[in-house]
Amino acid sequence: MTRRSRTSPAGSELALHQAYDTALLDLDGVVYAGGEAIGYAVESLAAARAGGMHLAYVTNNALRTPDAVAAHLAELGIPTEAAEVITSAQAVARLISEQVAPGAKVLVIGGEGLRVALRERGLVPVDSADEEGLAAVVQGYGGPELPWGRLAEASFAVNRGVPWYASNTDLTIPTGRGIGPGNGAAVEVVRIATGAEPQVAGKPLPPMHRETVLRTGAERPLVVGDRLDTDIEGAFNGEVDSLLVLTGIADGAQLLRAEPRHRPTYVDRDLRGLLTGQPEVTAAGEGFGCGGWSAVAGDGVLELHGAGDPVDGLRALCAAAWTWAGDGSCTLDAGKALARTGL
Repeated sequence: MTRRSRTSPAGSELALHQAYDTALLDLDGVVYAGGEAIGYAVESLAAARAGGMHLAYVTNNALRTPDAVAAHLAELGIPTEAAEVITSAQAVARLISEQVAPGAKVLVIGGEGLRVALRERGLVPVDSADEEGLAAVVQGYGGPELPWGRLAEASFAVNRGVPWYASNTDLTIPTGRGIGPGNGAAVEVVRIATGAEPQVAGKPLPPMHRETVLRTGAERPLVVGDRLDTDIEGAFNGEVDSLLVLTGIADGAQLLRAEPRHRPTYVDRDLRGLLTGQPEVTAAGEGFGCGGWSAVAGDGVLELHGAGDPVDGLRALCAAAWTWAGDGSCTLDAGKALARTGL
């Protein structure tokens, strides 16, 4: 995929697990939510692996170590090696290690995943802003029980001029009970208290893509995610193809409004999309067709006609919306059209 403006979801005659050598899978909202496997995830990933696709799990969640993530996936029925897990903690640890002296002390605001990643890079995790010779502050998701005092500790150090890093800035995270605040929300607290800006490593920024390529060796990767502003934008920045699944954060309304960097190559309901080809979206009169649906943009609204697979209807609507918007964001009213799909 190039950086040109995508105006339609792509089609694929080959099943995606045959068209790409490696799936770079987000975890929260794609494979699991609240610790429980998302519907069809386990069997779909097993079938993709059996078909020859390499699976790698790429997450902005810096809380857990790769070993812990791999163990959790194995418990869900997805056999995984720790080396197949790439986290934003690893990406930010590499970023810090390239800018500070070996063995430098780093104030950790987050969980064990950050500490393990820092030690892997020869850095020393510490807990106090008052540590002598403190070289950096790193902030990552610390879970729902992160004490308020840890954010204050980060603020004390950053206000003294200590360089500040963040594993990622996702404002939200999907949980078993709904959408909760992510690391980005905690980063905002420190930003407000200090007026500073952190260096960020996670998706959609280049350090995370670099970390993923270094650790997987993927040659024809497919990014699979549920977020437009991290997974899909990260694929855009890395100039690789992407599959958006509708099991997490992004919904149909967000997808139709997506500007070019947030437009995925493919769209599907869930991870079963890895096992199939993707239908073509074709020009149909003044609009676009997919499956039994046709979509047209005009007079301030998006219109959808026909019937069939709801995701085909969404694909046709994407083509109409993105073509109308060009390099911008679609502002047409899509409420009634989306309601027809049920998505």
